[in-house]
Amino acid sequence: MAGYLLFATERYALPILAPLAQALHASGQSVAAWFEGGAAGAELEGVRSVGLRDALALRPRAVFSAANWVPPFVSGAKVQLFHGFNVQKREDSRGHFRVRGLFDLYCTQGPATTQPFRELAAREGHFAVAQTGWPKLDPLFRDDGGRSAALRAPAAGRPVILFGSTFTERLSAAPWLHAQIAADIARGERYWLLTLHPKCAPELFDRYRALAGANACFVEPEQVMAAQRAADVLVSDTSSIVSEFVVQHKPVVTFRNRVPQPHMIDFADPEQLPAMLARALAPEPALMAEIVRYADWIHPYRDGQSSERVITATEDFIDGEMGRLRRKPLGALWRGLQIRRELGYWGPAQR
Repeated sequence: MAGYLLFATERYALPILAPLAQALHASGQSVAAWFEGGAAGAELEGVRSVGLRDALALRPRAVFSAANWVPPFVSGAKVQLFHGFNVQKREDSRGHFRVRGLFDLYCTQGPATTQPFRELAAREGHFAVAQTGWPKLDPLFRDDGGRSAALRAPAAGRPVILFGSTFTERLSAAPWLHAQIAADIARGERYWLLTLHPKCAPELFDRYRALAGANACFVEPEQVMAAQRAADVLVSDTSSIVSEFVVQHKPVVTFRNRVPQPHMIDFADPEQLPAMLARALAPEPALMAEIVRYADWIHPYRDGQSSERVITATEDFIDGEMGRLRRKPLGALWRGLQIRRELGYWGPAQR
């Protein structure tokens, strides 16, 4: 049997692909990774890194992409894993539900996204949909080898607050909340884990890294899943990490969320941060009910087995159990030419 290829264009895709690689290895499959763009040079433990020519030569059985696109000239089923939840940063036609004609199978995270994609699949006919859950969240519900416990240990019994912010400048809480977070860290009543989206400005990284000390730790992107397990409460904005954290049935405090919802403790004045934290650390039953409701809607799986479901769905698709697809739209041909130009490849496609 041919091996499988993992594809990414940003570093934040690595925690999505890593659990899938582990599941493929556990089932005896060979796995390689092809990283472009912002992910170029990154590595996954135990996974062979390849470039464009090697990826072509591999003729993989399937290509798992945690990006918005996938090179159509590489062989194998093209499987979309998504790089985040739908947090409504943009209109649906430009955001999470934009269909570019490049993928054969969409592995959705939960009912919130499954039904819209199934409606699109019924209309378009050139891709299939399977609800599998999201591989990135598997480590939240499995033994992580003590990583989260190590991040929590310096708290010494204090509440642990995780701060994570989007890179979208108009939506980011990072510039607005720095002074208040710094003040709370200085008081020392709570222990903070601090992280930023890899695309955030370097000066923001410098400012937040400077807060690390006895009452705070800066967490690199590769440690974010362990940090989510370690924390009691998340402080964020309009970021996909809000949905990731809520899936654990834990409270989230959001600063000027673009579409605030009942499961969030949303606020607009930075000076309100201490009061919002106090509420999150003692959540009322109505809030917890909303958190559970929303979590079940976006990602009902808490068994740590989404990667295995992705593999099963992919094999079902390859075996023809999801029916025949229509021809890809003309727009996909144009996008394929753009991808060739971006990657500098004009050779034959592999099938």
